[in-house]
Amino acid sequence: MSRRREKDLKAKKKMKILAVPIVAAVAAAAAAGVILWQNAAEEPAQKTSGEAEAQSPEGDVIWNGTAYDYNDHLSNYLFLGIDTREKAETSMGQADAGQADALYLLSWDRITDDVSVITIPRDTITQIEVFGPSGESLGTTEDHVSLSYAYGDGSHESCRLTQEAVSNLLYGLPIQGYCSINMDGLPTLTESVGGVTVTVPNDSLESVDPKFCEGAQVTLDGDNTETFVRYRDTEVSQSALARMERQQEYIRAYGEAAKTRFAEDPGFITELYNTLQPYMVTNMDTDEFASIMQSLSEGAGTEGWTVPGEGTEGKSYDEYHVDDDALYENIIQTFYEETR
Repeated sequence: MSRRREKDLKAKKKMKILAVPIVAAVAAAAAAGVILWQNAAEEPAQKTSGEAEAQSPEGDVIWNGTAYDYNDHLSNYLFLGIDTREKAETSMGQADAGQADALYLLSWDRITDDVSVITIPRDTITQIEVFGPSGESLGTTEDHVSLSYAYGDGSHESCRLTQEAVSNLLYGLPIQGYCSINMDGLPTLTESVGGVTVTVPNDSLESVDPKFCEGAQVTLDGDNTETFVRYRDTEVSQSALARMERQQEYIRAYGEAAKTRFAEDPGFITELYNTLQPYMVTNMDTDEFASIMQSLSEGAGTEGWTVPGEGTEGKSYDEYHVDDDALYENIIQTFYEETR
């Protein structure tokens, strides 16, 4: 790709495709089908990026010579795991709002009930809105996506700021709902299904507890869940990526356990929602959670991918830089359909 094309891609990344998982616990709930939905429909606008060099009256974008329409059967929801122990739904101010340690976007096809779970590394560098000490907006700057939450109030404002940052990262993808849970909700989540059995994906925890050696099967309970999904050695570069692999395994394992529990007791999801409320901030209600859970339990399958890129060492902190071409290809394959 030419340098001119690279610059064009970065510029077009800011255009809108449409007009208008604590720590990984929230994401685990998402994988289990505990997701959000809104009835409001969004109308797609035209967008080009990367290889999309021409507009088509038949589709939203042209990519590699093929016209694509946005799949308007999709609903997208952002799940956040927050690195605080304060109860949710309080206005704590920027200094105490915390950061989004885990970020997962769940995309649900309302026709097929298929689900895609996109993992967003916490150190991803993207455009976020920043604010001064008095709350005045200072515009946008490139920084870690996890920091977008910290500029809010530790509640709905923080969620909305992170929702906007993630939408911008994903080429203006619409996000219809959000849910965040702080780390105190971890034991509750695991205990809600009677324990979660995971296969340890790497050796990043072995020095902390020998039973967490790579490849071992361990049943998590209310006492060791936080260690598995949250611990990382901050002295080791890219330790957040190794932790992210553990979080993804927790998501998978929790999803299996929750589906089994739901099959046995359809009231499970309502109980879980009510139990998590002290630790959760969301813009959805219990009925919407329950409706989507039932739909997902009958779905055809779940797939997932991680925002493609490379971890590097920044001046002060680890950074994760996105591969724009690979990300755009994933966006097309996940959220678009060839124009018929």
